Amino acid sequence: MNNDVKNIFLAGVGGQGTLLASEVLSETLMTAGYDVKKSEVHGMSQRGGSVTSHVRYGKRVFSPLIPEGMADVLFGFELLEAYRYLPMLRPGGTVVVNDLKIIPAPVAMGVETYPDNIPAKITAACPGAKIVNGMELALQAGNVRTVNTVLLGALSQRMDIAEELWLAALNKMVPEKFLNENLEAFRLGRQA
Repeated sequence: MNNDVKNIFLAGVGGQGTLLASEVLSETLMTAGYDVKKSEVHGMSQRGGSVTSHVRYGKRVFSPLIPEGMADVLFGFELLEAYRYLPMLRPGGTVVVNDLKIIPAPVAMGVETYPDNIPAKITAACPGAKIVNGMELALQAGNVRTVNTVLLGALSQRMDIAEELWLAALNKMVPEKFLNENLEAFRLGRQA
């Protein structure tokens, strides 16, 4: 294990499972032997507002907050949220994002407009970005609510953490009645 601290910034909309994903991610990293610090901002999450989580890991981590421009990974659960937080990404960082648009209230009311062609803008800023059709894969897994686990599977392919540790964290943190569909969602995400 090297001494470098790695940073993963998660961004989504309330109700997408962003916070559960950050819990599973943190558990996986702790099981892998890292010191992990996590911080969450719920905002108006219960009303579909922005939800973010900072996950930092390494041999020794002193602060839970990722400075702007220092995230190694921007992990987005919705396109506009990922686009909004691109400034968090360090040069050469990577993006894993769900190909999903959730129309914010100001856009629905006609006060604002939804930006055009966000996937192209994300890939222009980060040529190695992985855009995942999380909804389609979650439906294949048997439950639309497993999108967050699909995305964890896609993220896991970009991290040097053994698959068994991810599976152990899912087994520990996901209620048994939802476990099989989440394990399938994770598998599909790893193939995305």
